[in-house]
Amino acid sequence: MTHELTRRRFLQDSTKVAAITAATSALGNVHVSGAEQPEKLNVGIIGCGSIMGHHVKGLVARKEAVSISYLCDVDPQQIERTATYMQGFQSQPAKQTARYEDVINDKNVDAVIIATPHHWHAPMTLAAMQLGKDVYIEKPISHVYNEGHQIIEAAKKYKRVVQQGSQMRNSPVTLKAEALLKQGIIGDVKIARAWTAESRSVVKPVPDSKPPAGVDYDRWLGPAPKHAFNQHRFHRSWRMFRDYANGEIGDDGIHDLDMAAWGLGVDTLPRQITSRGSRMMLHGHASDYPDNMNVTYEYPDGRLLIYENYPFTAYGLHGFDNGNVFYGTEGYMIFSRRGAFSVFLGPKNKTGPTEGKNLRGQRGYAEHMAEFLNAVRNRTLTKANPQTAHRSCALVHLGEITYRTRGRLDFDPQKEQFIDCDEANGMLDKTYRSPYGLPT
Repeated sequence: MTHELTRRRFLQDSTKVAAITAATSALGNVHVSGAEQPEKLNVGIIGCGSIMGHHVKGLVARKEAVSISYLCDVDPQQIERTATYMQGFQSQPAKQTARYEDVINDKNVDAVIIATPHHWHAPMTLAAMQLGKDVYIEKPISHVYNEGHQIIEAAKKYKRVVQQGSQMRNSPVTLKAEALLKQGIIGDVKIARAWTAESRSVVKPVPDSKPPAGVDYDRWLGPAPKHAFNQHRFHRSWRMFRDYANGEIGDDGIHDLDMAAWGLGVDTLPRQITSRGSRMMLHGHASDYPDNMNVTYEYPDGRLLIYENYPFTAYGLHGFDNGNVFYGTEGYMIFSRRGAFSVFLGPKNKTGPTEGKNLRGQRGYAEHMAEFLNAVRNRTLTKANPQTAHRSCALVHLGEITYRTRGRLDFDPQKEQFIDCDEANGMLDKTYRSPYGLPT
């Protein structure tokens, strides 16, 4: 869908103008939705790893009204694999490139879906918005705290739609649980608990080596510090290193932290953070991160959010490897992004509603992507918009900073600064390797 085509349709149907004007006043006016058939969007794919394969397969299987204009990755093998998922989906094959700039500079591209390592999220997102693209970006939207602010401000300035890949925000399971919580089924929610409980094994360090043939490794490093190629610092296991990722709490943990903040109903940042972690069992592990972590966040009104990460629990907690408990004054709700919830009421733990068999296991991927695509067409806000995403991602960054400094820190939610800890405040930002820094 080109911008010129959109303009002509807009002018041809004068009755649409009044209806669209109000809806687009806050977010700009570049797309018009048809009443019956959604307009086809030109989408660029940036980062063709495993989660992007899931997204592309979903777009194809659901026959979404999109044309995938570009497949972009520094590894041509990942592009080739993703291209196989698109066979028969569209008449014109997607252009292939290692340069994300090719994608965002194309005026015919309406939106991009970004699924790169975390250290590339903000630079690509900011550059894309600056050039008029809407952005679906995988979690977390930021590699360091202050990037969240910049994404919020850029989305406002350029009037862009942004959706973080927190798909449970749109799951039917979540919508049903949300209705119950709003009805007060468990009373006032005072404490939310989130966990990642999955067995992990030791990944032994290996010597540096040469990058795979065809890989632009300097571009893969991008804004991260220069480092020789190492197979652990590449596909999948890059998550173990601070240069590119945010550890377990920022990988699986951000999903459950996001839902904990949702269940607790907070719309601010915590005032105090307590954080601890250690090498409990993965001795000799190549990771920069502890193999277990426990963080407690206290909010200004006294409510608590607790995050727990265990590397030894193949059985999970409450039956789930990733989940939440919301503790209220009248009962509690066990919730999991695996697509389930259960309610227990009163002093005798009387069983209450569940998600039901018809919703069990639904994780919101299709609904979340559909919300983004419809928001691009209609210029509406998304559930995992930059403000909401930043508050959840902030928990990742505040927890890690506290762990790496004093173990317990006070935070000013209004100034968004740690109190009396210059070392911690210095970690809210980072240095970017030239020429791959943030766009001005």
